[in-house]
Amino acid sequence: MIAKITHKGKSYNTDLSKPIDISIPLRTGEDNVNAWHSPPVKIEPVRMGDWVGDVKLGGSVNFRNIQFNPHGNGTHTECVGHISKEDYTINQCLKKFFFIAELITILPEETPDGDFVISKKHIETCLDGKRPEAIIIRTIDNNLSKINKHYTNTNPPYLHHDAAALIDVLGIDHLLIDLPSVDRESDNGKLLAHHAFWQYPHNIKLHRSVTEMIYVPNNVYDGTYLLNIQIASFENDASPSKPVLYQLNRAL
Repeated sequence: MIAKITHKGKSYNTDLSKPIDISIPLRTGEDNVNAWHSPPVKIEPVRMGDWVGDVKLGGSVNFRNIQFNPHGNGTHTECVGHISKEDYTINQCLKKFFFIAELITILPEETPDGDFVISKKHIETCLDGKRPEAIIIRTIDNNLSKINKHYTNTNPPYLHHDAAALIDVLGIDHLLIDLPSVDRESDNGKLLAHHAFWQYPHNIKLHRSVTEMIYVPNNVYDGTYLLNIQIASFENDASPSKPVLYQLNRAL
């Protein structure tokens, strides 16, 4: 199915039958991406007396309970409610689901204290004057271990707050990254990049979203895409999500 997209006076064609899923699925057990000391995902059949909600075990249907933490157990999209005193939810804040996005690949740089950081200069260089609605940051090294990596106590790379402030100034409303957080794992609760992006609490950008723990395969090249962010309708600051890309081609 070919669709025509117009953005800032430019027309594109995209094939909606060829989605590129950049989410990490939630799987039961230890073999799943994990952060923030979160327990593993549990997907278990309901049991009531002699009845079990698993057809393989003799039940009439599959009927399972699922236990997870959206921030710690996989790809998720969050709103400003993640850092606010007010009870904002992703279901209330994210009202649009298709965006023109720019995929960029960055090798975080080491700082004198041993952290690895995505800098403002990285963002400026990779965007090269572009102002998309969404930015997707893929970091190097980009091997498959990202889909089941346990990040707790590893001090993974993060986004410098100056880079987040630049993303705000550029008017980019949706930030996606293949790390467990845009902020440092342990920063004494400052969450500087989150605050800079959402401009909380003085100029709050309620419609903006951050999506973390994505995985963009190496055969998906940097460039401009149509992005679809799919969430479950949770009245919570975050929801498991399924960001999907579609290749864009300039219309003749």
